[in-house]
Amino acid sequence: MNYHGETFLRRIESDSGQPIARCYQCRKCTAGCPTAHAMDFDPSQIVRLVQLGQREAALASSAIWLCVGCETCGTRCPNQICVGKIADALKAQAAGRRTGQPAVYQFHRAFLHNIQLLGRVHEVTMLVEYKLRAGNLLADLWLGLRLLLAGKLPAVPRHLRARRGVAPLFAAARALRSRTPDEGGAP
Repeated sequence: MNYHGETFLRRIESDSGQPIARCYQCRKCTAGCPTAHAMDFDPSQIVRLVQLGQREAALASSAIWLCVGCETCGTRCPNQICVGKIADALKAQAAGRRTGQPAVYQFHRAFLHNIQLLGRVHEVTMLVEYKLRAGNLLADLWLGLRLLLAGKLPAVPRHLRARRGVAPLFAAARALRSRTPDEGGAP
């Protein structure tokens, strides 16, 4: 492994808090993952990409965006490695570099922005923001209207009294992103 690959591995280990180098590819994480079937690289392959210093492949993967953070991988892993936390660290780097899956990245941004504004997700405002960001506002419009008319989506967002509680989380994330990147991470 070259120096840059080793640096990438150490950076993701540090950012995720996971002992990635300990993984010996038993694939228990993949066996239990509910979204592995939809990923371009399964969870064990993502870990292996990081171990081998394959930064570009890991950051461009759809798998990091499809991880639902259920932590099944971590409970199954004999080394207590949670691939969800690794995916979060990779997402942060990919988002800072504007790499990876453009539509998924736009959805991720709209989702987080909605939580930042309201303290929770309001599906209608989040989806409108996502559609505007992705440039396809009219796609699936008929489905959204049907859901709204059927009462499946609340038309008006509810603000949580405790929404100020999420502000420190976003401040901590900004502070983490603003630290000096060692290999092209988020500025």
